[in-house]
Amino acid sequence: MDDVAGAIADPVRREILVMLRRDRLSAGQIAAHFQISRPAVSRHLRVLRQSGLVRGEAVGRKRLYELDAGRFTELSTWLAQFAEPSGWEHRFDALETEVYRTRRENRSGRAPAQPKEDTA
Repeated sequence: MDDVAGAIADPVRREILVMLRRDRLSAGQIAAHFQISRPAVSRHLRVLRQSGLVRGEAVGRKRLYELDAGRFTELSTWLAQFAEPSGWEHRFDALETEVYRTRRENRSGRAPAQPKEDTA
């Protein structure tokens, strides 16, 4: 997880990952997107390869790079503990509770409880 976090710490590497999300690209195609030197892009690609986020495959005289998104799983699982619930989780929990209550009432033969009206 530390390798992945270190690799995505740099904005150039994050942009490379976004580019590779859509397509396999050569180092030259990636370098053309940036205003940094090709050797600098190669160093970024090496960091991404070493972290396991990117795979490179020799195809003729070119090396094509592709994303290996599976390496994000551990990091995203760890980060999820800090995410605030969006509100939907509470609604789904309430729905689940209502479904179980209704099933229980149907099995016992009782009439479903009527919702209380707001008297305000």
